[in-house]
Amino acid sequence: MPHSLASEPRAEVLASDPTWWRQAAVYQIYPRAFADSDGSGLGDLRGVTEKVDYLSALGIDAVWLSPFYPSALADGGYDVDDYRDVDPKLGTLADFDEMVVALHRAGIRLIVDLVPNHTSDRHEWFQAALATPKGSPERDRYIFRDGKGPDGAEPPSDWGSTFGGPAWHQVADGQWYHHFFAKEQPDLNWDNPDVRADFLHTLRFWSDRGVDGFRVDVAHGLAKDLPLDLPSQKALDAMPQDGTHPMWDRDEVHEIYAEWREVFNSYDPPRIAVAEAWVPADRRWRYASEHGLGQAFNFDLLEADFDAAQFREIITFNLELATESGSSTTWVFSNHDVVRHATRYGLPPRNGDERKAGSAWLLSGGTEPVLDAELGLRRARAATLLELALPGSAYLYQGEELGLHEVADIPADQRQDPTFFRTGGAEIGRDGCRVPLPWATEGVSFGFGSVEPDLPQPEWFGRYSVQAQDGVPGSTLTMYREALALRRQLQTEETLEWLETGDEQVLAFTRPNGWVSVTNFGTSAVELPAGEVLLTSSPLTADGRLPGATTAWLRLR
Repeated sequence: MPHSLASEPRAEVLASDPTWWRQAAVYQIYPRAFADSDGSGLGDLRGVTEKVDYLSALGIDAVWLSPFYPSALADGGYDVDDYRDVDPKLGTLADFDEMVVALHRAGIRLIVDLVPNHTSDRHEWFQAALATPKGSPERDRYIFRDGKGPDGAEPPSDWGSTFGGPAWHQVADGQWYHHFFAKEQPDLNWDNPDVRADFLHTLRFWSDRGVDGFRVDVAHGLAKDLPLDLPSQKALDAMPQDGTHPMWDRDEVHEIYAEWREVFNSYDPPRIAVAEAWVPADRRWRYASEHGLGQAFNFDLLEADFDAAQFREIITFNLELATESGSSTTWVFSNHDVVRHATRYGLPPRNGDERKAGSAWLLSGGTEPVLDAELGLRRARAATLLELALPGSAYLYQGEELGLHEVADIPADQRQDPTFFRTGGAEIGRDGCRVPLPWATEGVSFGFGSVEPDLPQPEWFGRYSVQAQDGVPGSTLTMYREALALRRQLQTEETLEWLETGDEQVLAFTRPNGWVSVTNFGTSAVELPAGEVLLTSSPLTADGRLPGATTAWLRLR
């Protein structure tokens, strides 16, 4: 029998709406960097609960909570020791339940991160695998192989980890296990029935605690079919991702998600899921199927330059894809894995991929090339206002509502990202977007907590803090609050109609109810259509024209 909302605290506030996610504004919280309630230097669940009023005032529909599970933090919490508990450094299950109640009472739903591709090496299953011999049922839950060479001392293949270094690690009895990420993150074997059953248990565990949905990490990587004779890394890289690749985006992965969908649909309203699947765009729709996870991240705008032609092509394509899949698309500019978009847009684009635009800048400690921080923030505000005008879900990352830039100059001895260490510093990693938020203009941690945080904050953070922007007309925080409030009034049907502007640097479209969004990607001011100006990302010129790197929302007369 389907579970009911009747006994849950949110029933008084949140209607049983199975389509709430289709055009939701979702705010990602990286809990260790959000708010520290107990003076440990780490953000925690009570910190989230204490900031519910802030989240409510921001105007979001849901929170996506990055991993909060017990973890050694070999990869920022994505190395999970126990999928059905809370890291003691972040709180308890009781704290989690209190947070859910507080969010639901504020009308905010909760999506939690799920990490099914791998466990941590401290997980009880992996410890059991190490304690049992080759060929044991315990080892079959992971991907173990014999090594090459007469004594098996060489790894099974030359495959590399995405974090640098080899993708195989040898254990005491000579066998090797596969880890696509850090060695502390052994990959699971999803052909094993124990693995499948345990994750179904996990889905029910959190859904029964009031969780509204799941963000599925590395959703395209679960199903694997490794041949006995493993190909070289070069050969592996050359294989097409067409459903037959031994490691990625295999057709069998959708059998797993069909089982998950049965669990999701046993709740009222059904639990939702969104796939993090870095796959070719023409294969993304399968993850967004109503028979599977239901929605998939679209990172296309995140990877684009600040360019009108690219934006229009990407938006058009993804709306068509959403129509074909029956899902709604998602829009993302920043998250915990990429350089913040306020910084990317202030740097020269690199080969049309703004996701990589910050790599050289980060390696230089934020000196080369020179960051135009003002232009970057101006463009980021314009891009965000355009994003929030689009049909579909908008995923926002904590701190972008403050206009935060990437922190580049973190000392080497204070860095945490495994990419930095496994590449010997050749790649800086993602610490710069994970620095704890500034809530106050001054203080030991700018209001994040009562002690210095685990990642150092720069002195300029105070100028970007919540306290510095709260109630200030024209601030980035004020713009986000105004935009999200208007968005709730104006979002209706999931359609748009492009308006021809006669200027290749200007994109304009209309939404139902006569709502128009106009973005000037150029540098020269342009005329706006006649109508009531509702909101702009930067002030209009004195004669009412739209400046460069600015978006305006209007209601046509």
